[in-house]
Amino acid sequence: MPSSILTLTPNPALDVWTTTARFRVGPKLRCTAPKIDPGGGGVNVSRVVHRLGGDTTAIHAAGGRTGEELAACLDREGVPAERCAIEGATREDFSVCATETGDVLRFVTPGPALRAREIGDLLDRLRDHAATASLVVGSGSLPDGTGDDFWAKAAMLCEDAGARFVLDSHDRVGPALEAGVFCFRENTDAIAGIAGRDVGWPEDAADWAEDRVRSGAAEMIVITEGAQGALLVQRDLRLVLSPPLVEVRSAIGAGDSFVAGLCLALARGEDPDAALRLAVATAAATLLTPGTELCRKDDVDRLVAESNQVRRI
Repeated sequence: MPSSILTLTPNPALDVWTTTARFRVGPKLRCTAPKIDPGGGGVNVSRVVHRLGGDTTAIHAAGGRTGEELAACLDREGVPAERCAIEGATREDFSVCATETGDVLRFVTPGPALRAREIGDLLDRLRDHAATASLVVGSGSLPDGTGDDFWAKAAMLCEDAGARFVLDSHDRVGPALEAGVFCFRENTDAIAGIAGRDVGWPEDAADWAEDRVRSGAAEMIVITEGAQGALLVQRDLRLVLSPPLVEVRSAIGAGDSFVAGLCLALARGEDPDAALRLAVATAAATLLTPGTELCRKDDVDRLVAESNQVRRI
């Protein structure tokens, strides 16, 4: 079986990070020189898979000056990528840290609407590459124009190609879950929105996930709850793992890093326990890095070795 991980990002971003002394309404806030990184769900997943030594390709839509800069950033990191050119300009997300308090303000823009031709290009690229991938990760938000069934179409293309589809999005996921995916990952806030009620941690979340697994929505459902840890549910298997204690410098990209670690382990044929340990360690390693930086491999390796015991519930 192939071990490569293909990512699909319809709405990537340039992530801009800067700092200022404090937040005040009214006066100009003088900031440090901005740091710019490529971003967006699947793009970040590919970046982390690449730095952990995995085989990956990031399919993404990009256009305008910001799209060119995104491509240049990926090229500098050596991340293999397939760019689908669009007429609109790729969005910029802007995060500012107040150094006196450590508070962070994050500004997230919607991104350009996609035309039918551009959506078709994304799905055609997916069709071209899916047969050689072990896992395909559809991740991040959906821009206007993609309709309600974009993720469902992607999932069905992967099924036809024999690739396992991992959905990591809160945006218009219903049709994809009705069609069925290999794995669905989200945090408890998003799960509560899908369930239409608060979801308690971890037993209630596990019950909800098990019901969805048995209904055919996914073979595996993974739910994250920040400092409480992560939950992995398959038919007749419910695992929970608490994260290691680390000094949090920035949470930006931690969720995408979690997905990268999870998928890398699964693509390599590791069991669910090992996949959950690598996912949690990879997310924790990203918490150690400032701003929009992502994890370092040495930190990931160390945190895997120091990881807590996976519990069955």
